[in-house]
Amino acid sequence: MRGAMAIIGAGRVGRALGRRLHELDWKIGAVITRSEASARKAVRFIGAGKARAMLSREVLASRLILISTPDDAIVEIAEELARIGAEELHGKVVLHTSGALNSSALKAVRDCGASVGSMHPLQSFSGVAIPPLEGKVFAIEGDPAAIRMARQIARALGGLPVQIAGSSKVLYHAAAAFAAGHVLAIEESATRLLMLAGMKRGEAVRALLQLTRQVLENFERLGPRAAWTGPLARGDYGVIAVHIAAMKRLPREFASAYAALNCLAALVLSPRSAGDGDANNKISLVKARTAGGKG
Repeated sequence: MRGAMAIIGAGRVGRALGRRLHELDWKIGAVITRSEASARKAVRFIGAGKARAMLSREVLASRLILISTPDDAIVEIAEELARIGAEELHGKVVLHTSGALNSSALKAVRDCGASVGSMHPLQSFSGVAIPPLEGKVFAIEGDPAAIRMARQIARALGGLPVQIAGSSKVLYHAAAAFAAGHVLAIEESATRLLMLAGMKRGEAVRALLQLTRQVLENFERLGPRAAWTGPLARGDYGVIAVHIAAMKRLPREFASAYAALNCLAALVLSPRSAGDGDANNKISLVKARTAGGKG
């Protein structure tokens, strides 16, 4: 037996990790969700475990307790575990899968002698199918024993465990939001602009995905500045002003986001040299054009 694990909150992440680990011969104990029906559904998906609708001492039969609830429930779950488990938590490992919270959210069980940590797979989970986890980064932090367990899990799944400081967890998660959710918002916004220009949705999506993929390939191969393209990279502030003016008839978030993204691009992509390529100069020019000035 590779391990024994109870799962609290078997949503998209908990179900996926539970199923993959079960396939790797980990023993699955209690699977606890908000209702008996959802717990049974989770057990069927995982292929193992005992469906439970409430937290009980049964969870203490497992050496590892994995909490994959929404973030705002983690502290409460830890406090309830401490209430029902007390000294029996000593020597257990408790991990949560939040991207934004660190191991301090589990203070209540740490005070009872458990080793606590967080383990967040840098991967989107649709809930429909299990995404491939091979080669994916698992951000881990916490107590030494919890970190060892998190590393063992990540490596068993074919992932790459990367230890980060607990104090940096929020920045780590903000980076993930930039690269995932916000990129999707940008792609959808661009899609709608092309549709307003007369393209069908399918045509717009195909065109933009080809463009975006090429830029990301260049980013990987050449680095950020060499991959930078568009009017700001060329210093063509007149085109930026025309873009913003054209978006004035759309919801204001379009023009505001476009202007803000140009300022951000100037900050993070401009060469660190004086003159026209200077980041502060570019940002000032973008702001002046956005405000209707002459730049």
